[in-house]
This record gives sequence, C-alpha cells and structure tokens, in this order.
Amino acid sequence: MASSKWLDAHYDPVANLYTFTSCVALADLHGDGENKLVVGDLGTGLCNMKLKVYRGTGLLSENTLLDLPTGLVSFLMEQHEPRTPAVAVASGPFIYVYKNLRPYFKFTLPPLEVNPLEQDLWSQAKEMTLPSVPTLMDVTGQFDVEFRITVACRDGNIYILRRDSPKPKYCIELSSHPVGLVRIGKNVVVGCAQETLHGYTQKGKKLWTTYLPAPVTTMGLMDLPCRGFQAVLVALSNCEVIIKTPVRDHTLIICFGRYGREDGTLIMTTKGGGLIVKILKRTAVFDERDTAPGPPLAQSIRLNVPKKTKLYVDQTMRERENAVAMHRAFQMDLSRLRLAAARAYVKALESSLTPMSASLSEPLKMNAVVQGLGPSFKLTLNIQNTAASRPVMNLAICFLYDEKLYSMRTAFFKIPLLVPGLNYPIDTFVECLSDKGISDIIKVFVLREGKSAPLLTAHINMPVSEGLALN
Repeated sequence: MASSKWLDAHYDPVANLYTFTSCVALADLHGDGENKLVVGDLGTGLCNMKLKVYRGTGLLSENTLLDLPTGLVSFLMEQHEPRTPAVAVASGPFIYVYKNLRPYFKFTLPPLEVNPLEQDLWSQAKEMTLPSVPTLMDVTGQFDVEFRITVACRDGNIYILRRDSPKPKYCIELSSHPVGLVRIGKNVVVGCAQETLHGYTQKGKKLWTTYLPAPVTTMGLMDLPCRGFQAVLVALSNCEVIIKTPVRDHTLIICFGRYGREDGTLIMTTKGGGLIVKILKRTAVFDERDTAPGPPLAQSIRLNVPKKTKLYVDQTMRERENAVAMHRAFQMDLSRLRLAAARAYVKALESSLTPMSASLSEPLKMNAVVQGLGPSFKLTLNIQNTAASRPVMNLAICFLYDEKLYSMRTAFFKIPLLVPGLNYPIDTFVECLSDKGISDIIKVFVLREGKSAPLLTAHINMPVSEGLALN
C-alpha cells in the first residue's frame, strides 16, 4: 500500500522459527556496523534446538543446542578494539557463550551459597507480597535510589510496588485479564483479553481506552531515539499488527530495533514459524499526541525566565509613571507612518511606478526577466491584460537607458492587441558596451497613443557583465 508506513523487506513463511521474546536479540557480532538477528530456536521442543543467526534476508549460521533455550543476550566481554559482542544462551543448567559465532565457553550453574548481601536484597524483595500470582512484570528505576515494579497478576489486577513499601502502593482493577504490558515513559499500556487496550499513569490513573478488532497475542515497544518517538506495537489474532502493519499469520514475537544498517526495523515471527522483516519508511509521519486528558503537557512546563535586572525594573517604573505620554507619542508616530505610506502610494500611482496599472480602462500587469552572462543580455517583458472581457490595443513600449553603457537593437516598438487573461512575452536584446564591470538601470515605459503619461513604469536592475571579465 502506498499509504503504509512500512516497507516489506522480507517474508519467509517456512523459516521454521519457534521461540520466545527473551530468546531474540539484535547485535553487531562482527563490528562492521550491521546488526544481525540472533534467535534461540526451540525446534520441536525435544530436538532441533538451535542458535540461528540471520544477516539481511538469509541465514548466516546455526549451532545446535543441547537443551531448550530460555534466554539470550549479547554482551561485550573484551576491552581491546574492535569490541565485538559475544552471545550468551541460557539452556538447561548451563550458560553457553558464543564468540564469532563459535562455541567459546560453557558455564555450569553450581549450587553455591548465597552471598550475604544478595541474601539481604532477596529478603527485602521477599517482604513485598502480592495478593495473587504474577504473570507480567515491568521494572524501572534503581534499587538503592527509587524504583517501581508494575506487576500484572492472575486475579485480573495490576499492582504497583514502590521502594520501602512491602505492600502494593497502587492497584489497577481491569475488566478482563491482562495479556500484554508495556511501559512508555511514565505511562503503562495494558492489553486485555476483551480486545481492549488501556493506558494508565504510574500512579494507576486511567488515561484512555482503545477498542481493538481482535484479541491481543503479544505486545512490544517501538523506540526511535533519532526522531524522539515512542509507540506500542500490538499484534492481534486477526493477522494484523498495530501500527497498521498487515501480516499473513498470527504474530507471536515482536522485536523492533536496528537490523543491518536500518534503525527502524520490525522483526516478527508467526505461529506457523514464519519470519517477517519490515522497515519503517524514512518519510513516515506519526501523529504525536499527549496521552493525558485536558490541556497539552507543554503548558505545564515551566519557562526558563531570567531574573529581573535593575534596568528592567527601572524601565517598568518609567512605563508606569509615563504611560499616557508614551501612548500619545506612539499614536503620533503611527499616524505619521500611515501618512508617509499613503503619500508614497499615491506618488507611485501618479508616476505609474507600480508593476500593475491603476487605470480602470487599461488594467495591465508587467514583469521583466533578464537572461545571460554578458556582454549580450536577453530582456523579456511579460505583459498581461487583467480585464475580465475587454481587450487592450494601441499600446507601445519605450526603453530609457544610458547610451554610453548599453545599446539595444529595438528601443521602441508597438504591442499587439492584448486578449484578457493571456501572457504576452516580448523579447529584446541588450548589449553592454563597458568593460569596467559596472551596471545601471534600464527604465521601461508602457505608453498609450495620444497620452503623455505612461500606463506602467518598470526599473530593471541590470546585472554586471561577466562575459567581459572572462575575456
């Protein structure tokens, strides 16, 4: 679709990708500026578990995993340049580290004793109790400064925990069970089972509700730092992804970020194991709106007003004491300005200095165009009759110029009958006689037979002849 914001980069319905959101990552594995797609494929659940790496639209490499992958991240493990990230895969009781797409290290998780400091932190976290089993969680902030934990539970409620509060600080009661949770700034977007999308503040205040055409299957965050834009991607069971991105199957995984050399790339996997790659158009425009009701948020931003200086205070006191006199002086100057403008306008009409004729019997409009580098110039006059239905005839054009500086093949000629609404170009040639790099004004007069006053007058500022300077 021409109106779509996305470009269809790749679609492979038989890619055989079955994975979780936690097992998908985008990383520059070779340090060449191109991000690759790293996927921990579940296979059938019993066999064919593999670590697959995609570059562009093709499969770059794959490694066999011995157990189901549960998580995948990329990280920097070396300090020397070039710093290329490695891939860590959590699979069973092991963590496999791959470097340069090859097995590099296997770490077995031992049953070690818990560090006392860590035990203390877990004890503090244990003190935060919830009334139901959590299913979705979002964490923001720092533990030792200030943090918020947003938890969606099986009882259909969302609880918000804050620092130093063993019980939930806020509770959001939903009309149906939550199936997706995404945080955008200080707001939380929740997708519910009853085909609805809700927006809440971090204090639990409801901002808006959007009704969807189909149930939600998964949700993701769309972040474009280069444009300062954030949005929520919602995959529906009717084979659609909001923001209005049609797909051919139920979407299970959404990943947005830099893929290859494109910053705005949307990667999705479908229920049938297909792989879809879409690129956000550089000309895509999104309607950014404030999520809070009422006046826009920009009104609540305090302006950085500088402190009042002594000069400002003195001027303010002067305006208060002499307000009447200053107003009278302003009105006097304004009246003089209006009078001077009116006199200049009348003088221009009387001397026909305007590009449009003031006569009602011969309503004309003229403009001039000069072409060429010199010493020969082509002068084109465009004359138009602006009357409704009456033609104009018996007109002539006369040029006035310095004969020591310029010469013209024809300095006076008659104008044919001017039909209303048509543009009549009249060409003539001007020759520059001076080699000193100076220019002058050529005056153009549109005359009517039997009248001494011109109908139109134009002053053409001739350019400096560059041809003589080159010679």
